[in-house]
Amino acid sequence: MPTSEFQFLGVPHVVALALTIALPVALSVWVRKVDSSVLTNAVCYLLAGILIINEIGGWIYRAATVQSFRFFVQNHLPLHICGVALFVVVFALLRRNQILYEIGYFWGIVGTLNAVITPQLAVDFPHYRFFQYFIVHGGIVAGVLFATWGLRMRPTFKGLLRSFLLANFYMVVIAGVNLLLKSNYMFICDPPHTKSPFFFAPWPWYIPILDVVAFVLFFLVYSPFLIGDWLRSLSPKNNQVWLI
Repeated sequence: MPTSEFQFLGVPHVVALALTIALPVALSVWVRKVDSSVLTNAVCYLLAGILIINEIGGWIYRAATVQSFRFFVQNHLPLHICGVALFVVVFALLRRNQILYEIGYFWGIVGTLNAVITPQLAVDFPHYRFFQYFIVHGGIVAGVLFATWGLRMRPTFKGLLRSFLLANFYMVVIAGVNLLLKSNYMFICDPPHTKSPFFFAPWPWYIPILDVVAFVLFFLVYSPFLIGDWLRSLSPKNNQVWLI
């Protein structure tokens, strides 16, 4: 079967977007209704296992199909922010670690969700790379949303600042890696070929612009919790309101 070119907001893309939100909603409702630690742990391990197995499968596929080992190192190491976010979310689900959850929340909702909405993907359904890409990126977002809605974890403003500073520190580290490998991890040297509206400025100006945009978006995805806290402060008798 010939491989078709990826269609932005085509039916497969829209379905992948819908599942990214619908899956954590369904799982969260299920575990909260059943209220079983066994079921909750099983869902956490299932999500973490899918992410890890899919990531390893992606490495094997790329290693078997790329031009050379050097090309693999320059392009396919898990050094993009989403590659790191995947392992952060996996360990957050397995350990219920607040710091890891907050990093995964801000990096995943702001960074990885953008990769789901405006993917850098050449092939469409039913190519393997289509499934692998959306399981990685959609799975990161789904894992974070399940931790928020199903496990009732929530980010803090301190976590927002920590996640933002870590992202910038990591960018500096990756800049050195790119210099060493002649690579483009985190798209520091060249913007990605996507329909994302955030890469409108030329290099290198899009980097500081994206940094400001990221902080604004970090605050935006934190704002529902601020609003929820404010509403609960107005109604002290109604302290059991949860975002879902």
